[in-house]
Amino acid sequence: MNRAVIFSVAALAFLLVQAKPAGAAPPKHPAATPSLAQQPAAGDSDKTLAAMQDELDRSRQRLELKIPGTGEPARPYYIQYRILDLNVRTIVAEFGALISSTSGRNRIMSVDVRVGDYNLDSSNFITDEGFSGFLGSTGTVGIDRDYDSLRQDLWLASDQAFKAAVENLSKKQAFVSRLAKAPSIPDYSPASPTVAVEPLREPDWTSRNWEQEAKSVSAALRAFPQLHSSRVAYHLIYTTSYLLNSEGTKIRANHSLAAVEASLETESDDGMPLHNFFAVYRSRPDQLPAADAVRKDLELAGEQLITLRVSPPAPNYDGPVFFEPPAAGSLLAQMLGTSMSGARGPLATQSGFEQLMERLGGRSEWTGKLGTRVLPANVSIVDDPTVKQFGGQDLLGTYAVDEEGVKAERVQVIDNGILRDLLMSRRPGPDLMHSNGHGRAAYLADARPLISNLFFSSTAAESPTDLKKKFLDTCKQNGNKWCLLVRAMDNPVLGVREQDDLSEMVMGAASGAATGDRLPLLVYRVNVDDGTESLVRGARLAGLTLRAIRNIAGVGSDATPFNFTQSQRAGFSGTALAAFGSADSGVPATVIAPSLLFDDVEVHGARGEPERLPLVPPPPMN
Repeated sequence: MNRAVIFSVAALAFLLVQAKPAGAAPPKHPAATPSLAQQPAAGDSDKTLAAMQDELDRSRQRLELKIPGTGEPARPYYIQYRILDLNVRTIVAEFGALISSTSGRNRIMSVDVRVGDYNLDSSNFITDEGFSGFLGSTGTVGIDRDYDSLRQDLWLASDQAFKAAVENLSKKQAFVSRLAKAPSIPDYSPASPTVAVEPLREPDWTSRNWEQEAKSVSAALRAFPQLHSSRVAYHLIYTTSYLLNSEGTKIRANHSLAAVEASLETESDDGMPLHNFFAVYRSRPDQLPAADAVRKDLELAGEQLITLRVSPPAPNYDGPVFFEPPAAGSLLAQMLGTSMSGARGPLATQSGFEQLMERLGGRSEWTGKLGTRVLPANVSIVDDPTVKQFGGQDLLGTYAVDEEGVKAERVQVIDNGILRDLLMSRRPGPDLMHSNGHGRAAYLADARPLISNLFFSSTAAESPTDLKKKFLDTCKQNGNKWCLLVRAMDNPVLGVREQDDLSEMVMGAASGAATGDRLPLLVYRVNVDDGTESLVRGARLAGLTLRAIRNIAGVGSDATPFNFTQSQRAGFSGTALAAFGSADSGVPATVIAPSLLFDDVEVHGARGEPERLPLVPPPPMN
């Protein structure tokens, strides 16, 4: 099977995993846990929660389907409604020209009806035909918060979801009955209800002229005629999310995300495609840096790319590699994300599904290892969505309640090298049964355990100066005249615009994800005698799995927040590729990481056939 086929199958498989099937009266739970505001304030005209509650009560009481050949009718044991109210503004500019400026409001719903019980239900199952879930359970609803219209939409979706859930459970039970050993891990875990109803917040785009800013900052790239293309996009996103379930959870929460994402592309004189990108993420539009600051960062990105264009190809290399904080944060996001999840994967009739997940870097290396040493004794990892700032900077992964209505919790994943806990959603796993408030998703996708604010620290941290000296000394001891430093890791989703080029890069990354292949962006050769640096192009890192961190040579004391979005795209979510996200389709997160020194990394030099350069020089930009 070639790589393209492998990746297309993977994309389909993970698309199926993200959807959700279905589910009579749930068991009794503790009283609802108050969080934030309790109920809509007097005078609140939003009838969304009322419509959801009334339709949920009706579905809970009346949904029933008689199964031929059985003595008892099927009823849902769990029902969940989610509504997402989206206000999105996107401004795109290229070389000082405004390409598009769009504003839109949309409302989408997701209905989850589960049949069976918490141990075995209609969810988490992939058949030979693909996902045997339901049709019509997701879609758009009226944006005017009309009570009657919303109930109509929820009624139809609940009916279709329930019927498909009954069918899916029947297929799942038949499949389980054929197994020599039936799964012992429950499909879903109960959770204490949470009531958190925030006041409605309307979008605030601030008084800044976003279109003018986009034109102004993108015009800075006119100074680089060697660029074949560039794109600067401002994303301003406001959401109001609603969640109601049959356990008693009731949530209305406001969220916002603001981002500037820019891509720059060119080719070297020998035909190697090259790119760079710039991305800045903030929780609110008014927190975005001013246009002058963005312009300077774009100019720096342009200078880096032009320097990269005339730099020599990277040679093959095996030895010490130094990662500066932003690169270390991106690297850890790729290396740690999958293994920090404690949820089990779906049950699948395809015999090769688990192998496919592993090939894409979707297998946890920490399953079954609670209480054992998995990292150096001086390293600790904490994931804490309740922390709001670090070093005076707002953190992107902060939230109070997750997408499944569970209150966010601080999780000490690693304590002095020992694996103590994992990130959990309401899907149990081999080691842990209950959620710790890390079930996260974008745009009503299936919630899964994801990083929020991840803190990587060491009791043996060294100053950046001492760690850099240690790096050069290690190089000299190995007999190297030069070693490699990584200043930035790549994100092809942001840096590459042509779909063919992006698909090729992603397929390449996917094929090596399980063995620790990583894509650096800015790699420098460092002369061990005088410390001078020079860019090289086309490098690719190999073997950077979690085992590499167990033998890490040094950790700096210069912890720096790295903001990014975790992709929810089919084929990306749940794998090492999830770090390749963008503002319009990702889950916000922050990795707070210091400089890292690895004493033995294999680096592959530039490879592949170059393309022919353009026959006509670029037009003047003046």
